[in-house]
Amino acid sequence: MVHKLDMRIYFAAPLFCEAETTYNERVCGMLEERGHSVFLPQRDGYENLDDLLDDPDIDSVDEAKNEIFQLDRREILNADLLTAILDGQVPDEGVAVEIGIAHENDIPAIGLKTDQRNDPLNAMVFSPLEELTGSPAELVEAVQHYD
Repeated sequence: MVHKLDMRIYFAAPLFCEAETTYNERVCGMLEERGHSVFLPQRDGYENLDDLLDDPDIDSVDEAKNEIFQLDRREILNADLLTAILDGQVPDEGVAVEIGIAHENDIPAIGLKTDQRNDPLNAMVFSPLEELTGSPAELVEAVQHYD
């Protein structure tokens, strides 16, 4: 199997608490150690809504949210691959939208679900995935084998 190095990866994940952002950074770092270029929204996108609202060119919360969406959409469309963290009783709705954008633009997606609950993923989240992995190491290995 050919190992494609330096793939552009969009890292779709919930990012609303310290546990999530710390986990995202760890898994993202594992991918970057393998030579991939990873867009991690919490690090590479807009830091948060408040930062955008401080921008004099942004007039409202709705405009700030649109800026976040447009940046993330552009980064998905520029990616070779999307990875998606799907833990939780219900996957994050933003992650589900990001998977949909990737799928509709023929960008493959690999999911990671380490959650021990046996709840199956919704068909609309599961079906667009090329592969569903169960650990960060499995995710990194799946990315390495994708060409």
